[in-house]
Amino acid sequence: MTTEITITRPDDWHLHVRDGAALQAVVPHTAAQFGRAIIMPNLKPPVTTAAQALAYRDRIRAAVPAGMNFEPLMTLYLTDNLPADEIARARDAGVVACKLYPAGATTNSDAGVTDLRKTYKTLEAMQRAGLLLLVHGEVTSPDIDLFDREAVFIEQQLIPLRRDFPELKIVFEHITTREAAQYVRDADRFTGATVTAHHLLYNRNAIFTGGIRPHYYCLPVLKRETHRLALVEAATGGNPRFFLGTDSAPHPAHLKEHASGCAGCYTAHAALELYAEAFDAAGALDKLEGFASFHGADFYGLPRNSGTVTLRRESWNAPEQFAFGDAQLKPLRGGEPLLWRLA
Repeated sequence: MTTEITITRPDDWHLHVRDGAALQAVVPHTAAQFGRAIIMPNLKPPVTTAAQALAYRDRIRAAVPAGMNFEPLMTLYLTDNLPADEIARARDAGVVACKLYPAGATTNSDAGVTDLRKTYKTLEAMQRAGLLLLVHGEVTSPDIDLFDREAVFIEQQLIPLRRDFPELKIVFEHITTREAAQYVRDADRFTGATVTAHHLLYNRNAIFTGGIRPHYYCLPVLKRETHRLALVEAATGGNPRFFLGTDSAPHPAHLKEHASGCAGCYTAHAALELYAEAFDAAGALDKLEGFASFHGADFYGLPRNSGTVTLRRESWNAPEQFAFGDAQLKPLRGGEPLLWRLA
């Protein structure tokens, strides 16, 4: 039995860190494990200009503890009205991608895209400039079942988008279904996908075991066991177009434990430990380094990190909560045993 693994320092290709005091609370958790992270732009108001992205990057950098080497990679929030000429400014400022939220799909997505055709000039500019498109892949029509919205998005939105922009690099983020895994597997080199630790570890039963457990509620929502198994196969199979993206999404505990609780699982406190548990359960610890440390950097066209991190097989209990500004943040598996620990 493997008791310790050392891998190249990984990156998180999908992360929420919020802003203000909340940002100060969560950035150190990610910086302790990852060399870089793609920062989601769904603040209030959203990050829609290069200048806003640079200012946000500076606030994140200021929250990194002394002695830790961590670089935030910035994105813009794609809206119906994001000007095409902002893309060149974004590229020159070091912004790497734009994020597509269908309007109303998830947290702070009210400013999202209502009709993809309204964004085509901007997408053309992104394809020319080499900026990636990061996709929250769900339709939002109320007549589509919540558990079917990812599969329907592929048919109604992603396939036409891929046809119209064949060389635009697209990341299908936090995939949750067998259909999404199969779509990315069969796509070309311009399409990749991130997979979260919680979608690898849990199916939708986790939300309801022993009562409603709001800290397991996220969007896209956890799916059936058949879908979880398909994600495990995709993540552990060595395909270079599947890579790590935690979608760690902090919310104050009182807003998660609410009559209309917020969507999002906070996993940044133990992200690598949770991924190691999932890969270990699949008998694929030898595939963790590629998934966590190589595939994402290669897809984005960035150099791989040079340092290493070590994980040890060790049972420990994650904290039940963390200070989160004036509130408390309850992480996934808080107060419960974890099977691996970052050395």
